[in-house]
Amino acid sequence: MAWPTALPLIAILRGITPEDVVEHVEALLQEGFDAIEIPLNSPDWEKSIPLAVRQAGDRALVGAGTVLSVELASRVADLGGTLMVTPNTDPDVIRRARSRGLYTAIGFMTPSEAFAALAAGAQSLKLFPSSNLGPSYIKAIRAVLPPDVPLLAVGGVTPDNLGQFLDAGCIGAGLGGDLYKPGQPVSRTREQAAAFVKAYRSN
Repeated sequence: MAWPTALPLIAILRGITPEDVVEHVEALLQEGFDAIEIPLNSPDWEKSIPLAVRQAGDRALVGAGTVLSVELASRVADLGGTLMVTPNTDPDVIRRARSRGLYTAIGFMTPSEAFAALAAGAQSLKLFPSSNLGPSYIKAIRAVLPPDVPLLAVGGVTPDNLGQFLDAGCIGAGLGGDLYKPGQPVSRTREQAAAFVKAYRSN
């Protein structure tokens, strides 16, 4: 397995509104991001996802996070999404997403969840919450996972600590509140995106 985009960092735009999504997505794309997630607990996500998909075109994987049911996985695909991120391990949701052509980044915390996700067809795994578990936990988990499985750190990742997660065995990360908070100016999104890209490339 290989991560499908050039930069293995997922921009998590939790709470973004349709009014803001196009500008922020464009800022992320210009800074080098090519994987963007709009969590389904954001307002009017059924409007925001198609807007983001249209803005990105073939420049990025765009889809949804916090996908908790097979129905929602199908809806993301119906809206043109190509990426599904979950906070948990639900084999039925994984299988539905794969059947609809979505690239899957599946949330897990324990080895049992990780292997259940892989058995259901997960293409990558996200360890959540990474900052609470820490790099030593990541090293231990990485030792038992198949070496070709892309592993992302999600939860509490900042430009300052990204390198610790990469050194521990993650190929990249999902970036939430330190990259984007609802209502922040586009300039802040651009600034943080640049900081994350710099941190990744300098590791």
